Amino acid sequence: MTKKTWIITGASAGGIGEGIARAVLSHGDNAVITARSLAKLEGIANDYPETCLPMTLDMSDVEQMKNIVAKTIEKFGTVDVLINNAGHGYRSSVEEGEDAAIRELFETNLFGPINMIKAVLPTMRSKDSGVIMNTTSIAAERSAVGSGYYASSKAALDLLTDGLCKELAPLGIRVMVIEPGAFRTHFYDEALKSAPLTVDAYKDSTWKNANAVNKRQQPGDPMKAGEVVYEMAFAEEAPFRLLLGSDAVKAVLTTAEGRITEANKFAAVSGKTNF
Repeated sequence: MTKKTWIITGASAGGIGEGIARAVLSHGDNAVITARSLAKLEGIANDYPETCLPMTLDMSDVEQMKNIVAKTIEKFGTVDVLINNAGHGYRSSVEEGEDAAIRELFETNLFGPINMIKAVLPTMRSKDSGVIMNTTSIAAERSAVGSGYYASSKAALDLLTDGLCKELAPLGIRVMVIEPGAFRTHFYDEALKSAPLTVDAYKDSTWKNANAVNKRQQPGDPMKAGEVVYEMAFAEEAPFRLLLGSDAVKAVLTTAEGRITEANKFAAVSGKTNF
């Protein structure tokens, strides 16, 4: 297969982004990798100095995104794959959510990826090919106590990607969602931000496990996730929603079964609205 050039956002050491970057580079492709700090990209860049270009990226900075695409084309000639992987969590009850933090969350998890897509599409459209993969979360399928804001940011990206897929399929551009389950990454450490407890009524629900130590016993291996993403990007047959982890599969099936059961149970009620 011809060497491809990938842009991977959120490729900091220890995460799924690093796993994808290492899979891409180990198979001989080029990778432009981004994070807020170049220091978090040094390990990968040092291992692949000829085919890896590390760059800083703030997901709220559209000009930085345009520059990254321009530098990618300048160094490697084109952009074949965009992996929108950058993002972070936010723990809060809906009532306690902080306006500035919520807006920053959506800027990073939703509007940032949208702007990266807009930045790469002219190049992909010009050659009638490309792959865009947006990392959401199993939380996009069902939320949990304290995860309403995070889950909604990921669900919005999930459905936006669904529409994008239908728009770009006739143009020869593949679009996919990556939905990881629980992985042994830094998500539960510095990537999980929290609002302060301000309403005592939530101390035994939303905040019950807020100070739990991350024992890094999650079932998912980010390096193996990277290999799966690499394999599926250009696979002859690939899902629209790529579930990563057996826990992700279980969560989707359980959620879908519950929705089907509920829809059937109340079908007669729903039908009362018909003319």
